[in-house]
Amino acid sequence: MPIVARDFPPIGVGTFGSDRYTPAEVGAAVASALRLGYRLVDCAAVYGNEAEVGAALEATVAELGLARDEYRVMTKVWNDAHAPADAVASVHRSLRDLRLDSLDVVFVHWPFPNHHAAGVTVHSRDPHAKPYDHAAFMALWAALEGMVDEGRVAALGVSNVSIAKLRLILRDARVAPRFLELELHPTLQQGELVQFAVDHDIQPVGYSPLGSPSRPERDRTPDDLVDLEAPEIVAIAEARGLHPAQVCLKWAVERGQIPIPFSVKPGQQAANLEALEGPPLTPRERDALAAVERNNRLIKGQVFLWPSAESWVDLWDVDGVIAGQGEAVVE
Repeated sequence: MPIVARDFPPIGVGTFGSDRYTPAEVGAAVASALRLGYRLVDCAAVYGNEAEVGAALEATVAELGLARDEYRVMTKVWNDAHAPADAVASVHRSLRDLRLDSLDVVFVHWPFPNHHAAGVTVHSRDPHAKPYDHAAFMALWAALEGMVDEGRVAALGVSNVSIAKLRLILRDARVAPRFLELELHPTLQQGELVQFAVDHDIQPVGYSPLGSPSRPERDRTPDDLVDLEAPEIVAIAEARGLHPAQVCLKWAVERGQIPIPFSVKPGQQAANLEALEGPPLTPRERDALAAVERNNRLIKGQVFLWPSAESWVDLWDVDGVIAGQGEAVVE
């Protein structure tokens, strides 16, 4: 299993407030998390709260007397900024809003330029949407590589990609991705993709590490499972005197991925950090958690589908074939 990237905290704090929390509430949550000891903040341009997060960062970092190398900040380029000039402008805007001179990681949020308006249902479609276009993606990537050259970005990352897409990106990138953000929780463990990343010196960062209990209603389907109610997780939690959420985070950290849970409640934030304490999971507990895997993808990405796509499964290249390209990608 992977070792957490050097100089990176083993757990971070997310800032996706969904439809439930205002930008001001998310900013306050970041301030609370920093005071509790979190040193990694995961942001994104599309969340619409980087200005508030930046104000909280600036004030709280000054309050705590933290040097810039004592905390890490990551952000993402959204789908409407895939044109190279737009991507550069997006990163500069994030730097300004977050009140930083440099970013530790910049991710491409999704590998598709397909855009949708905020708050739309999963049935909404961009009429101009298209499948993955590797040449266009690499033009975007080259623009971000330039920002690494300038020293404004320390490392680049990809998010929501398959092994097939990641093979191509690794083949053609001048500056290889060093981070991969993906949905990871006990009922969606993505073992093959995680191992592929580790084998290529890419640090996995797991979003929705608790099974995304606060995700928008529009992203829910009747077949979705609830990680925090899985009998195996509940049994381990009861035996250890933990909350099931703490078991999920303990599993994630010991597996070598960096989980980025989101909470606006200081008590929950503190409990999430406490999950890292205490004796490690036993082999029997790890085996029980491995058996929880159900391929239970909760963030399916339906709104990014193009007209000829058959279902959201086409976004994930489950057969090793990039949808719309018609052939498997091999090394």
